[in-house]
Amino acid sequence: MSALITRNLLLYFRDRPGILFSLLGAFISFVLYLIFLKETMAEDWSKISQTNQLLDTWLISGTLTITGITTTLSSLSQRIKDRESQVDQDLSLTDISGLRLRLSYLLSAAFIGAIMQILLFSVMFTYFYFTNQTVFYWQQLPAILFLMIFNSLLAAVLNDLMIQSIKTVDNVGKFATIVGTAAGFLVGTYVPIGALPSFAQTLMKLTPGSYIASLYRQILLSPTLTDTFKGSSSAREQFTEFMGVRLRLSQLLTFQQTYIILVGILIITLFLVLFPQWLKNYKKQQRLFR
Repeated sequence: MSALITRNLLLYFRDRPGILFSLLGAFISFVLYLIFLKETMAEDWSKISQTNQLLDTWLISGTLTITGITTTLSSLSQRIKDRESQVDQDLSLTDISGLRLRLSYLLSAAFIGAIMQILLFSVMFTYFYFTNQTVFYWQQLPAILFLMIFNSLLAAVLNDLMIQSIKTVDNVGKFATIVGTAAGFLVGTYVPIGALPSFAQTLMKLTPGSYIASLYRQILLSPTLTDTFKGSSSAREQFTEFMGVRLRLSQLLTFQQTYIILVGILIITLFLVLFPQWLKNYKKQQRLFR
């Protein structure tokens, strides 16, 4: 299986136009923020201190979430390409099972998603450091790296579930365009969740990406929020809810509650993706040994 994972990684990174296209949603988010959104948002929160630090890290959080979604989807298109060109039939002649073959695509996508998030994280923080003196606290690094891996795995499994009925690479490309465009809205990067009507907010809360973005924001914004809203818990709560730092269901979710929801989604989705393949392999083995 490691050979298949290596193959999928090489195919992705050799396709430079494909890499740029898979990052298009993240680039749109970044450019829109720099050209249009930041000035407006800075005016809205002009009375608070460390505005650049808060807004820049808020943007980075959403962009990392989008990157995990779009790059894993781009990587998983290789599975559709292999199926369309019947390469999967050749691979089935080897000793690898269908379940392990499916896992190789998922793990490849997760690796790619994590690598691209690390790359974008480094680029964005470097840019904001030199332009706005936005800083990164190194004690946040373990939590950020873990969340990058978790985000990539969750996005890979969800994307695999969504494209499993798609038959052609052309249709996957069209679907990826829709996802890349919609992701910025659904994770609350183009427009903060608090600025949207209740229906749109509900739609966002049905999207796992918004919970991932919330976790990123809680990690990256936490030190600055503590300093900025010291002694004013109501103002901090208003900011965190409006900007999607914490999402409200019946109440504002804690960091742990948000993770529990996402772990539950990952387990259910992983079951839906892998169980049919496991069942197919099991029935095949039963026929062979009769």
